[in-house]
Amino acid sequence: MLKQHLQQKLLQKLSPQQIQFIKLLQVPTVALDTRIKEELEENPALEDPSLMVADEPVNEYDDLNDSPDDFDASAKEENTDEFNVDDYLQDDSVNDYSTSYSNGDDDEEKKETPIAIESTFFESLQEQLDLVPLSNNDFIIGKQIIGSLDDDGYLRRPITSMIDDLAFSQNVIVEEEDVLEMLKVIQSFDPPGIAARDLQECLTLQLRRKDASNPIIQKAIIIVENYLDEFTRKHYDKLEKSLGLSSEDLKEVINEILRLNPKPGDSNQVTTKQLQVIPDFHITNNDGVLILTLNSKNAPELRVSRSYIDMFEHYDKSAQKDKKLKEAVQFVKQKLDSAKWFIDAIKQRQQTLLKTMNAIMQYQYEYLLTGDERKMRPMILKDIADKIDMDISTVSRVANSKYVQTEFGTFLLKSFFSEAIQTESGEEVSNKEVKKILEDCISNEDKRKPLADEKLTDILKERGYNIARRTVAKYREQMNIPVARLRKEL
Repeated sequence: MLKQHLQQKLLQKLSPQQIQFIKLLQVPTVALDTRIKEELEENPALEDPSLMVADEPVNEYDDLNDSPDDFDASAKEENTDEFNVDDYLQDDSVNDYSTSYSNGDDDEEKKETPIAIESTFFESLQEQLDLVPLSNNDFIIGKQIIGSLDDDGYLRRPITSMIDDLAFSQNVIVEEEDVLEMLKVIQSFDPPGIAARDLQECLTLQLRRKDASNPIIQKAIIIVENYLDEFTRKHYDKLEKSLGLSSEDLKEVINEILRLNPKPGDSNQVTTKQLQVIPDFHITNNDGVLILTLNSKNAPELRVSRSYIDMFEHYDKSAQKDKKLKEAVQFVKQKLDSAKWFIDAIKQRQQTLLKTMNAIMQYQYEYLLTGDERKMRPMILKDIADKIDMDISTVSRVANSKYVQTEFGTFLLKSFFSEAIQTESGEEVSNKEVKKILEDCISNEDKRKPLADEKLTDILKERGYNIARRTVAKYREQMNIPVARLRKEL
């Protein structure tokens, strides 16, 4: 039996302009220039005056008239019979948006965008292979081995799999012994330890390149080949007994092993894509007053094309409005709208970035003045969202992808947010303050008797921080500090 009933649903739909703004908000400064260039290429109605040739006439209508926060859907209904040219024009006056909460602009951001540097690791190995006199088959095997290495320089692909690859892709039939012989050749290349199949072989290859007559090197090879597990677990007493070494001699051997590179691929390789961080904001200290400036790359001088506006006006004044003309002008209007919405989204992005960062700066004023982590206040996304009357998701998008440069370093905004911990006196402090104390305690501990988590918990309790041992362990792990046994030194 069929039944009919009415159902009400509350749905939230984002307009194309709001989606565009959200996407732009997430883009960091280093990538904004690329995004703007893409839009300029796609939309001829959008122009960047800084890219125009010097003798081109200056457009007296540089910017748009609408407010960046105005995303009224009703204003975007397309009507080919009613156009308002004023929607796309504005007097050539000062910018209605600023890149700073202070006086002036920052000239420092006129730098070029950093260039991504591609890895040269495999090229270096290939150059070394080219210098070795080899048969055609051996050369092909060598190339196969180099191509099978991981970025850290290890050969984790099984020999049998490489033999199959050579047979199917290169039509080269080889035996396992042939591959192993060529593997020894590759392992003789620089950097030492390359093409090892595991950590033990990697360290052994490096040690065997050193002075074999040195007793320290000899003992180090024995430890790596026979007692690597005891070494990694820092069971030094067992090593002393097994090798008949004193604590001082063992310390020398261990220091020799610690100087080896567990990831030799990294030693001859620039990180595959290494981009310098360009800060989105700058905070300067002017005699105790913090001044916030937005990177000027976030404020491009975009405008709507005058030629497209002229086409718009021509249609508006035209007495005859045939179908073809309407279709042409519909296309023009679409491009004008798109240019207008993009500029509005860029403006709103600037205002949102400044508004959010200014609220964060005011909230963490003492910390940003001194750089002392103990003065960082506990702060969550909701604190800033409430302060600037915006959604938590908006604050999150800014915090997760933007950097600020201070006199103490360049930081991701996310690093200013932290949980609150209550002291015995009832005061709320940031968990970063507790982490700083833990870090200080561990850096100043006796490395022969490092502090266990229980002892660290007791120290914090003595200072008024009533925290459970498991919380101390969690903070230690977040700071990538190993357990006490693995921090032990001779």
